[in-house]
Amino acid sequence: MKILLSNDDGYLAPGLAALAQHLSKVADITVVAPERNRSGASNSLTLDRPLSVKQAANGFFYVNGTPTDCVHIALTGLMQEMPDMVISGINDGANMGDDTIYSGTVAAATEGYLLGIPSIAVSMSQHQPAHFETAARVIVDLVKQFNHSEILEPTLLNVNVPDIPFSEIKGRQVTRLGKRHKAEPVIQLKTPRGETVYWVGAAGQPNDGGEGTDFYAVSQGYVSISPIQVDLTKHSQIKHLQQWLQNTN
Repeated sequence: MKILLSNDDGYLAPGLAALAQHLSKVADITVVAPERNRSGASNSLTLDRPLSVKQAANGFFYVNGTPTDCVHIALTGLMQEMPDMVISGINDGANMGDDTIYSGTVAAATEGYLLGIPSIAVSMSQHQPAHFETAARVIVDLVKQFNHSEILEPTLLNVNVPDIPFSEIKGRQVTRLGKRHKAEPVIQLKTPRGETVYWVGAAGQPNDGGEGTDFYAVSQGYVSISPIQVDLTKHSQIKHLQQWLQNTN
């Protein structure tokens, strides 16, 4: 089995190293990741300049672009053979609920999905986690299961793992994405030159985080596995919008 690995924390990130170490035991892996942290890059694709690809001493390729750039370049020109799966992570911090809109980790997996390859994004439940190995083992088990029995429909999975030892994981739950309250206000600071600068505020706390959501599963010690999609159409509003337009004529 051939797997393309990427992330949004950069090619030197410990989560990526842990994932590569564990997956290399069960698959032929290629790593193409950003040269630096690109958290929050979402699905941005670099179109205003050429991109360079370099190879580190450990064999990882790194790109001076976004997570989406990395996967796009890997699948449309760099790799000689298409992989069986794209896996992005392990992210330093959660990507649950509304986080998925901004996440570069999820974006890298999404690019694989858009190019027709089963893809998984995997994240830890908190920043600076102590148990990247737990998430790596979770993904190895998912890959083995997928290799044994593929999912029938096109697959894009968002996986979040509690930051606890693997032996303490209670199981796996299929979940829906929850929702957060609105983000905290920006933090306004003055530079030594007297210029005003802003740090984006922290993400809001869970608003819709009850049973069945990714927030709830992780809080209870379960691995959250959410099937996600790219279709942004609000299908339930199409008929109402058609009627509204007719009423305005």
